[in-house]
Order: sequence, then C-alpha cells, then structure tokens
Amino acid sequence: MPSPPISTPFRSHSISHSMGNRVLACIDESPLAGKVALHAVAVARCLGAPVTLLRVLEARSAGESRADPVEWAIRRHEAREALRQLAGAAKAGGDGVDIQVVEGQTAEQLCRGAEHHAADFIVLGTHGESSPIDCSLGGTARQVVERASGSVLLVPPTAEGEPTGRYRSMLVPLDGSSRAESVLPLAVRLATACQAQLLLAHVVPVPELTEIAPLEAEDIELRERVVRRNERVARTYLDRLRARLVQEGLPIRTLLLRNGEVRTRLTRAVAENSVDLVVLSADGRSGHVDLPYGSVTAHLMMRTTAPLLIVRNKPARTQRRDPRADRSETRLPAAAVA
Repeated sequence: MPSPPISTPFRSHSISHSMGNRVLACIDESPLAGKVALHAVAVARCLGAPVTLLRVLEARSAGESRADPVEWAIRRHEAREALRQLAGAAKAGGDGVDIQVVEGQTAEQLCRGAEHHAADFIVLGTHGESSPIDCSLGGTARQVVERASGSVLLVPPTAEGEPTGRYRSMLVPLDGSSRAESVLPLAVRLATACQAQLLLAHVVPVPELTEIAPLEAEDIELRERVVRRNERVARTYLDRLRARLVQEGLPIRTLLLRNGEVRTRLTRAVAENSVDLVVLSADGRSGHVDLPYGSVTAHLMMRTTAPLLIVRNKPARTQRRDPRADRSETRLPAAAVA
C-alpha cells in the first residue's frame, strides 16, 4: 500500500458541515432490533436529526395464497405497537422518533424509504430475523450496503446498546487518500457531540516480494528499508492530521499499525482499543467506480465487533472519480461529507 504524500500542507478550510436530514432505522423481530433503535437515536442526537423507525412486513411470494385481511391488520397493529415501545425505550417518550410500517422486500423498502424521507443514514443490524447469528453478514445488510445511495450504519450482535446513546471512542481508518479523509468532518462532528476520543489509524503493511525462489539477504534488506520509509512517512502524515484536528478541541490519538495485513490489523485494533464506533469511507485509495465498496470495508462488515458507519459521498452507481485525485497533496476534502 503506497504511503501517503506529505509534501504539501492542508488547505486552510474549516472542518464544518451541515448534515442530518433524517436517520432511518430498520426494525425487525431479531434480537438486534433494540440495539439498532438505540444506535439510530444516538447518531441522530449527535447530528440533530429526526429518526424514523421502519418495520417492513415481508410480502408473500408469488406462489403463496393472499394473506387474510384480518390477519394482516393484526400484524400491522402488532408491528406498530412494537415500534412505539422501542421508540419509548430508545428516547424518553419517543419524542422526535417517528414510526412507520410498510409491506415489501426489506432491502428494497429501506432504500426506497431513505429516498422518500431524504434520509442521510440507514441503520440496521448485520443480521436480521432470518439470518443466523453465526453467519458473517446477513443478506439484507449486504444488499442495503450495495444499493443505498447514502451512508449505512451496521450494528453487529457484539455492539453495546447503551441508553445514554454516547460513544466514548471512535476509530477512523486512513490510507492517505482523499476518499478516506472525506469522513473526517462527520467523525469530528460525532465525536464532538459525544465528547468521544477520536482514533486515527493507519496500517503500514509488509511489502510483498515475488518469491519464486527464496529471498536473498539483499531482498530482505530492501523490504525492511521500504517498511522503515513507509513508517516514517505515515507517522508524519498522522501527526499532521492530529495537529489539524486538535484545533477542534477533541482528544485525538493516532495509531500506526505495523507488520500485518491491513484488514486484519484494523479488525484487531477495533477490539484492542475498545472502539465504540468505526467511521470509514466505503472505498479508499484503490476504490473502483464499478464496486459499491472496497475490500477493507467488505472485511470489516463481516468481522468488526463494533458498529460500522460506512460513509458514501455519492450514489455508488454514479460515482465518477478523477484518477489523479488521490495522487494530489494530503488534504481535507474541499466539499465536506456532512
């Protein structure tokens, strides 16, 4: 992984933004429903945004008989009552929390609901009511991340569900690209609202060398020189970011992670540092316009033990990037994410 450039200082624009039309939370009958509601309200409180708790009643398949109208009315009534109870538990009295019950396929209705409500975030569990907990990622969660035009907060079974709705520690993975850095305005806003510590993480991987034959001493020395150089450049990069963000009045820590594969080291860092929330871009330096998210995001979606906020600046199917953008100087984005 190429090291981030450091030759040019940050551009002198402030880290400010306006974001948060609405947060849309997917509520089903899974054990994760309560945690999803709590995290949706927590994020919405940080952003000053309203929340909609959405329950999707799955429609019958084409080959099945039509549902009895009375049975259907009972299902809708029960779903509304369950949502009201969750709204009250997530936020006293449910103030500022709307509820809605719709019919259809869950992933499709969530994406439509986000567009209808102009929601900036969709919040859902990594495993739904029909997904076994021991699987890596539920089908609905995967479909939503692939289809949604906005950001998605995935809540795993291991996530804490605190009534206070406050995050204490947030981790932002950075690879030196403007895509990865584009989440910083949102991360700063969330951390400021929660008075949370912000962890800026960069992984320095061991460079791969073609090993058709055993490595010679000079090959090993070359690899070690590259690692030392990348560590030095990455440290300067993180220190510069920290100096810039400290001006926001936040407690900032930098994590320079060495000797490991990027995805694995980030997963370990989340667990080792008791991270409450991971905020990352859907794709980073090697992002491809024809893919909804990068390999690091895909790995964390299946492995992370903390809620994962996947930030997408533009709809995945319409993203068009200038290939020269990530070779430019290190900077915060000219147009803030949030």
